[in-house]
Amino acid sequence: MKENVDHRVPVLIVGGSLVGLCTSLFLGRHGIRHMLVEKHAGTSLHPRGRGINVRTMELFRVAGVEARIREAASVLADNHGILQGGSLTGDDQEWLFERIDPGGALARFSPSAWCLCSQNDIEPVLMSVTPTLGAELRFSTELLSFTPDATGVTAIVKNRETGEHSTVRADYLVAADGPRSPVREQLRIGQSGRGDLFHNVSVTFRSRRLADVVGDRRFIVCYLTKPDADGALLPVDNRERWVFHAPWHPDRGETMEDFTDERCVAHIRRAVGAPDLDVEITGKAPWHAAERVAERYAAGGRVFLAGDSAHEMSPTGAFGSNTGIQDAHNLAWKLAAVLNGAAGQGLLETYEAERLPVARATAERASARSAEHSHPGYEPDPDPAAETAAGPAAGSPAGPRAGGRQGGVLSVAMGYRYREGAVLGADPELPVVPERMRLVGDPGTRAPHMWLTESGERKSTVDLYERSFVVLSSEGTPWRAAARSVAKRLELAMEAYAIGTGPEADLVPQDGADWAEVHGATPAGAVVVRPDGFVAWRSEEAVDDPETVLYKVMTTLLARA
Repeated sequence: MKENVDHRVPVLIVGGSLVGLCTSLFLGRHGIRHMLVEKHAGTSLHPRGRGINVRTMELFRVAGVEARIREAASVLADNHGILQGGSLTGDDQEWLFERIDPGGALARFSPSAWCLCSQNDIEPVLMSVTPTLGAELRFSTELLSFTPDATGVTAIVKNRETGEHSTVRADYLVAADGPRSPVREQLRIGQSGRGDLFHNVSVTFRSRRLADVVGDRRFIVCYLTKPDADGALLPVDNRERWVFHAPWHPDRGETMEDFTDERCVAHIRRAVGAPDLDVEITGKAPWHAAERVAERYAAGGRVFLAGDSAHEMSPTGAFGSNTGIQDAHNLAWKLAAVLNGAAGQGLLETYEAERLPVARATAERASARSAEHSHPGYEPDPDPAAETAAGPAAGSPAGPRAGGRQGGVLSVAMGYRYREGAVLGADPELPVVPERMRLVGDPGTRAPHMWLTESGERKSTVDLYERSFVVLSSEGTPWRAAARSVAKRLELAMEAYAIGTGPEADLVPQDGADWAEVHGATPAGAVVVRPDGFVAWRSEEAVDDPETVLYKVMTTLLARA
């Protein structure tokens, strides 16, 4: 019997916001054809979710869009730090921190840097790129239902402009459909965590004179703490466009209708400390901060959750959107490997094993950071018994919780580790998020950054990792030849580089760096790095039969054993 299907694609992405579009970008970079459906007519119009951490910028760098995103973010390029005070006109302001990267210490860890780019600015950049990479983007298209089975997913979608229904058959479905995810609800996947933390109304407004009040204080956000006018002020262009997050208390009976223009104008004027400030309200949007993490990230091996559908986090620290983008990056290379025949279905099971503990640890850290910054509207529960199941994942059994103040933002953003999954030799007793940055080539961590030259071109090791596994070793050792032989035997895309300063070297270290020392090996050893830049396996010393060892490593990692 002929199957009644209108469209066939390897992957169907549900949700066309930031994480959905990044999933599209990363799948496209791997050459995977896919369809994205989004019920709204276009991308986000409200400025939100603008903090892009250094690890996410590395992903955009390798995907070829970093420069375009920085161009879209240029208006806020000079904004650094978080300011707090009773108002902007009093004498009680203090910097919680004045610069994101004082002294440029971050350059030791990464070729990229932090970036402020609002979601409404970054999404059009992604939309302009993904169709050139095999993506079919369908906005004003809503997922009505889906039915997974042993070989794929059948979905019914509706064009909201024409009312036309169509059937899509996909091998896999990725749900990036937000915190109220209908896909997650249909799958009856529960959530754990503290639940709702606080509620705000995001008010966009114009004010020409506010720039004079702010002066040369180029902050990312300013927390204003007057008891009757607290809130968070964020610049959009540092000139006349601004956003103010006002606390909202629906538990006390407040509704969105209570936030009239007159109330918002008066609140902003009191908060700023300028009773005659010109304020023109241009928009309002409610948002809810919560700590919730899905109990499962996958169902039946065919449906996967990513972004807010998998986890909600307090916005302080901008961890939520970055964690979602990194979800997408982790999942994309695994889907590509399975769809291309390089890996077995078991590789996809590692997505949940790797990303779920990271989300739990990160969500906890986001809540802790909201308390540290006294985020307007947030009243943390002082009872230690209120801790969620996220706690143990964040810290070691015997040590302090890495989710606390000592964890550090950078450790959360890029220092996390996968203790199990598509890695061999990871230490299951170490915390998911360490107390201090430790990127020294340990299996399960992001491979270290160091500068190299390849055929005279300067590049970071980070630039080597995207579409294939990579084997690093010293020139004059048998690892490169062994890796190429294994790649041929397994019909696998795998790059092998010999590092050194002699004529046989593919890559030459810069600044006198020792690649083996940086990666926690010896010159006789080797490191296998995954397409997402995480260390999959490391041999610190020479082995008797590198080809046999690498063959076993790769078949195990790719679930082909």
